[in-house]
Amino acid sequence: MGLNLEEKKAAVADISARIAQAQSVVVAEYRGLEVEGMTELRRRARASGVYLRVLKNTLARRAVKDTPFEKLADQMIGPLIYGISSDPVAPAKLLNDFAKTSEKIVLKAGAMPGSLLSAAEVKSLASLPGREELIAQLLGTMQAPIAKFVRTLNEVPARFVRTLAAARDEREKQGA
Repeated sequence: MGLNLEEKKAAVADISARIAQAQSVVVAEYRGLEVEGMTELRRRARASGVYLRVLKNTLARRAVKDTPFEKLADQMIGPLIYGISSDPVAPAKLLNDFAKTSEKIVLKAGAMPGSLLSAAEVKSLASLPGREELIAQLLGTMQAPIAKFVRTLNEVPARFVRTLAAARDEREKQGA
């Protein structure tokens, strides 16, 4: 059953709002994917914070019109599922990992603001660490010099205490 005009306008407005906040959009063909597979894909998408939706391509083209993702409109052919996220790596990682376990999902293209990505580029984007991992690495890198400095400062009194303990042990041996 098709959508009426108001439902189409609402769908385009919803997708346009999500795309306005997005850092990446990944498009994959899902021809022949069973309901169980689609349910599993949607469950994984919710867990990773990716907005996943099957749309009519004409509605998707209208949603990306006049946005930084407009170059993606030429790739919108066939039965497609759209992964949209504010994390640039998350949709690529989600769809690429699912495509490894199911031959029914085929990565078609992706886009980041102002640039179109081929399927191979989406796969290499998926190999990058996610936003949380990158933040954790950055914080670890920033914390390392401070932690080393604290350990160095702590070593001075620790060495003094060890020296006193050794002197005490030596006196006890001489006295005994």
